[in-house]
Formats: sequence, structure tokens, C-alpha cells
Amino acid sequence: MGRESAGQVLAANLRALRERAGLSLSEVARRSGIAKGTLSQLESGAGNPTIETVFSLSNALSVPVSSLLTERLDPEVVLVRSRGLEVLSSNAVDLRMLRRMDLTETVFELYDQRVRPGEVQRSEGHPGREHVVVTSGVLRVGPPDSPFELEAGDYVCFPARQPHIYETVGGPVVSVLLLEYPADAGPPALGGSCATPQPE
Repeated sequence: MGRESAGQVLAANLRALRERAGLSLSEVARRSGIAKGTLSQLESGAGNPTIETVFSLSNALSVPVSSLLTERLDPEVVLVRSRGLEVLSSNAVDLRMLRRMDLTETVFELYDQRVRPGEVQRSEGHPGREHVVVTSGVLRVGPPDSPFELEAGDYVCFPARQPHIYETVGGPVVSVLLLEYPADAGPPALGGSCATPQPE
């Protein structure tokens, strides 16, 4: 999916989710902290949303990020080419969604994640848990005051609702990010271990 068609997918999903929730553009703007004019552009398929914008919309609409970015198809075989994926960028991180998986009680969103050196990606927290596997480079990730340092092949999972950072140690980092949400609600209230989703 190219950038133009990906923008159309976001536009259609944003409009459908907003209307399903019975929310005006003004109300979504208030909840998300995103200007009404920017939301109007996104719904028309224009604009270039950042990671922060998409997560803000996810929180405002109480839906997983993938509900905004995934075209709803049901093929038996799923093949995703990285060169055609929409890229969500921030100062330090580029994310490409590879797949959304709706399981019995849990939604998983799978991302190709690239972290650039020289910048720190800071998050105040968002719903779900983050599972991270580094495939090349060295990544510092997790709570700002006690982050984990991951080398190629290392894995960590942590509650994403707490503040966390992403920062390279040396050169660029290639990693896999798996976001986890409960399927029967919007963004979750987190609890329990990373290994097993806990009932709300």
C-alpha cells in the first residue's frame, strides 16, 4: 500500500470511527489535542500524520492504532511488502505497521521499527503493552530512569501506559515492535505481567 492509498485508509477509518462514536470533529479535536483543521485534512486524505498524532487519535477514539491504519480485508494469505507501507515518523523513530491480529481477547499490532541515532523518542505513555525485539544495533528502551539495553536478539516487554523512551546506543537500530491491546474495549488499563494478558 503506497502513501496515497494509506492516507485514504486512515481517512476512511478516522471518519467511520468518529461517526460510529457519534463525535463531531470539534469533540475529537478537544479529546486529542489536534487542531480541527488538521483533523479535517486527515479525513480528506491529506496531511502527513506523525506517530504522536495517530496515538492521540487512538486515545481520543478509544480504539487500537491499527483500527486507524488497517484496511479491512480478509485474505487467507497475507503478504506485506515493506516498500509500500505508510511510515509514521517522529524525531527518532520510524514505524511501519506490518499486521493487525485480532485474537479471542487480544489485539496485536506488528511493526517494523527503525530508531535513528542522535535523538531520544519520549512517550508519556499510551494504552497497551510493548514487546520489542532488536534485530540489529543496540537499543535503550523502557522507563526513562531505568531503561533496558537491548542487543541484537534481545527481547523486552513492558506496560506502555507508563512513560518510556527509545534511544540508540551508537548507530541506528532495526527492531520489531508488537503492541498489545484487549479486543473488547479501547485502550486498556494495564496490569499483570507481560507474558499473559490479564482480565480487566
